[in-house]
Amino acid sequence: MEIVTTIGSEWKKRAIEVLARGELVAFPTDTVYGLGADAFNDQAVRKLYLAKGRSHEKAIPVLVANLEQFVDVVDRTTFAAMRLVEKFWPGPLTIVLGQGSGLASSISVHATVGVRIPDHPIAQELILETGPLAVTSANRSGDPEACTAEEIEAKMGAQVHLIVDGGRTLGGQPSTVVDCTQDPPKILRAGPISDEEIHTVLQA
Repeated sequence: MEIVTTIGSEWKKRAIEVLARGELVAFPTDTVYGLGADAFNDQAVRKLYLAKGRSHEKAIPVLVANLEQFVDVVDRTTFAAMRLVEKFWPGPLTIVLGQGSGLASSISVHATVGVRIPDHPIAQELILETGPLAVTSANRSGDPEACTAEEIEAKMGAQVHLIVDGGRTLGGQPSTVVDCTQDPPKILRAGPISDEEIHTVLQA
């Protein structure tokens, strides 16, 4: 297990190399540290489930850096989804749509995928270079979420090949999740963006 700081550009080079080999990289996001794998590499995504001790019944969301990557990982967008994206991305909103072709089959047992753009410069810079990443919080299932590199090292060091240390993250609630495969869309998980804010945008 290796830890690199975000001073300079070496961290990004190392993270790209590790992800390209199908290994796992932990990095800061706008909430907590995430544990990421190439979203198109099925074996790499399976390592995420193993590292987390996570049930395969629980899908792993995909983080993207921009709208071009977003449309690459879903089968199609909807008017409602784009209204939400324009208002709340980058930020703590996960949009659920049908899976696009090419994504790792182990990302979800369903034909859907949850996608968001994180509001964090390190996460965005990395994903812009690597392409979409399957990302879950960098902690064992049931354990507290990690807000520092040291917490990841202590609890998950053996399962993580590289930790990108970007300092303490803000923590807080997981993202709001909205299923846009339905009409009208359905809020699947409450989060930092309130039900009222979601409904206001959809009804505008």
